[in-house]
Amino acid sequence: MDTKISNQEAFANKVVWITGASAGIGEEMAVAFAHSGSKLVLSARNSEQLERVEKRCYEAGADRESVLVMPLDVVDLDAMPGAVDKVMEAYSRIDVLINNAGVGVRDFCTEVKLDLYRTALEVNLIGPIALTKQVLPIMIKQGSGHIAGTSSVAGKVGIPLRTAYCAAKFGLIGFLDALRAEVAYHGIKVSTIIPGLVKTGAVANAMTGDGSVIGAEEGVMTEGLTAEEAAAAILPQLARQADEFVIGNCDSSKMVELKRNDPTQIFRGLEQMAESLYS
Repeated sequence: MDTKISNQEAFANKVVWITGASAGIGEEMAVAFAHSGSKLVLSARNSEQLERVEKRCYEAGADRESVLVMPLDVVDLDAMPGAVDKVMEAYSRIDVLINNAGVGVRDFCTEVKLDLYRTALEVNLIGPIALTKQVLPIMIKQGSGHIAGTSSVAGKVGIPLRTAYCAAKFGLIGFLDALRAEVAYHGIKVSTIIPGLVKTGAVANAMTGDGSVIGAEEGVMTEGLTAEEAAAAILPQLARQADEFVIGNCDSSKMVELKRNDPTQIFRGLEQMAESLYS
């Protein structure tokens, strides 16, 4: 695809389904797609927040027939077929699926309950795989489609206190890489989004090892892109159908390049980071 194609040229009248659309990067992507003329499906667990995002999409230019609020918990696998049916009833096709829902876990491995590893894997990995498997036959029948997944720098670099999150986000990248190879034959594109630091509620909403939420007081993010800036960087990359791309210029995103070029240095540096967290 032409690398200079505009968001409007790429996404006008395209049916774009976004999970994790109730806040953060997902919300801002929804607004940006609305501004580009897309037909939207907004999914997350919080219906009230989705309705707020829906109003923002209307303000960005979407008409009343172009936004479908579809509450969905990505760990509720039994609800997925019905959700897909409703999307097809409304739009008759699905052009872009963005698996963006996620949850964080931050604590030392010794402190993280095993059930939280399961939760991290179910939300960040199994959910996206399950929804992709529901949507993929539709895209194959169409002979076109674009599947994207929001991973993380923590899906490329093993960062201390993130053993559960890293396991899931590394896995998501592996799934998308293998899927990309499989579905190219069918005219379907796969993109992996790798954000660095983005100022969202992700840290505040993340869990500690016992399952308690970190909370807004301790989970304040002062560095990185705003969610709006992240969405503004993501859409052009999706428009040109980039295979994989890192968003942001902060130290965390630079770690991806450093691990590629000098893995030993990044491993020793992360060991020092972990040591400092014990004191």
